[in-house]
Amino acid sequence: MTFRMAQAAKKIIDIGANLTDEMYQGIYHGSKKHEADLSHVLKRAWDAGLSKMIITGTSLTDSKAALELAKTNERLYCTVGCHPTRCGEFEAEGTSPETYLENLLQLALDNRENVVAIGECGLDYDRTQFCSPEIQRKYFEKQISLAEVTGLPMFLHCRNAAADLVKILTDHREKITGGVVHSFDGTKEELNQILDLDLFIGLNGCSLKTEDNLAVAASVPTQRLMIETDSPWCEIRPSHAGHKHVKTVFPTKKKEKWESGVMVKSRNEPSCIVQILEVLAAIKKEDSTELAEQLYSNTMKLFFPSEAE
Repeated sequence: MTFRMAQAAKKIIDIGANLTDEMYQGIYHGSKKHEADLSHVLKRAWDAGLSKMIITGTSLTDSKAALELAKTNERLYCTVGCHPTRCGEFEAEGTSPETYLENLLQLALDNRENVVAIGECGLDYDRTQFCSPEIQRKYFEKQISLAEVTGLPMFLHCRNAAADLVKILTDHREKITGGVVHSFDGTKEELNQILDLDLFIGLNGCSLKTEDNLAVAASVPTQRLMIETDSPWCEIRPSHAGHKHVKTVFPTKKKEKWESGVMVKSRNEPSCIVQILEVLAAIKKEDSTELAEQLYSNTMKLFFPSEAE
């Protein structure tokens, strides 16, 4: 089944794509393997029927790059924020936490037509070698203030830190208009705690690795669900439990043998979002077209309320 055939009638929004990543410039681990091909990646996405994409900002510098990219196409939008593993930048030499935070705020305020959320921010206790939990918590709370001032929803990151994330969000819930915990791979208990905060759940290939993941994903109320690729990461691999439900398979080539019009093996991209939809439709036992419509409605409600029906 081709992507175009499967998705022609569906409207889909990728809520999290790291399109500023060097992989889309042909650079892998600092080594140039092929020509920049982001234009090819975007063409495949549009040809596949994606109606919008949200580019993830993960630092002040990256948020600026995401914004500039978003300005190149009316279907591209971005977030502004600092990823938990990069929160050390708030206290880096040559800057001050207040200045860094103010620069993030100004970027969001000055570009309301392009910026749709504050983030990616949150907590990541799997990679504390990059930033201590204490620093992460401090500047996660600071970024909640950005959501309060702008009125924008939050694009949230959580890895092995649900208890602290939920506590902080609970303490500051009145400051937040809404949000989504993206790339969710937690337990049913953690899911319920997040749902109790009236937040949405974002799922991608990293959310569908194990049978336990599938069971939790299947239990997410459809009205609280969104999908993403988190590309170029989080593809659905053949070793993942969710892979058995994938119907659409794309031709790929190794990066060293790059060819125009063909996806790079093991590098995820937005057009692969159809696979997430296929897995979710299977495990939730729902019609994929009806599911896509609800996911689209959820996403519009949170990120594009002025356009939502």
